[in-house]
Amino acid sequence: MSGELGAVLFDMDGTLVDTEGMWWQACVAVAAELDLELTAADAGRVLGLPVEDAAVYLARRAPAPPGVERVGARLTEAFAEWISGGVTPLPGAIRLLDDLGAAGVPTALVSASPRLIVDMVLHSVGAERFALVVAAEDTARGKPLPDPYLRAASGLGLDPADCVAVEDSPTGLAAARAAGCRVVSVSGAPVAGDVLTVDSLEKVDVPLLRLLASGKRSIG
Repeated sequence: MSGELGAVLFDMDGTLVDTEGMWWQACVAVAAELDLELTAADAGRVLGLPVEDAAVYLARRAPAPPGVERVGARLTEAFAEWISGGVTPLPGAIRLLDDLGAAGVPTALVSASPRLIVDMVLHSVGAERFALVVAAEDTARGKPLPDPYLRAASGLGLDPADCVAVEDSPTGLAAARAAGCRVVSVSGAPVAGDVLTVDSLEKVDVPLLRLLASGKRSIG
């Protein structure tokens, strides 16, 4: 651990872009095809998770269980249909990415979404803003396990402890913390443990991230 801000590792859905509602609608549509009705109680089982995990959940609940791979493919297809018209960056996202670029701080995108989806979103956000992109296919195990964040730090030649991860979901936060990153949650909801919580990326800037990386910024 150097105490310097080595890189900032961003989750995608719900952190940089407003796509979680689209993913939820895709899940609802595919569930309906399986004669299932999703409610708010199911959200924690499909949001912020790799497609494969959501597919397993839906397949297990279906009255006539289909193949998990088929459900996963259909989820990806339905999600792609939703985002094909473009996505909206969340407030403060592009400004923060550009400020980090101007300050010479590398950024990586660390997403649980398939590469197909990530590439589509990058058309709206700008692939050139990221030194590295980690999609679902790039690690054998996804969030909430630390592998995606470990892969990103390694790919940038950094210790995870010198990286700040920016996340919004419990699964993503668990992955980043398990990897040893310092963590910012943009969920707005209080998070137990050593996580800095804000309600928007508009509250985050380069000086704040440098303080967080140095350990001089208190968590809470």
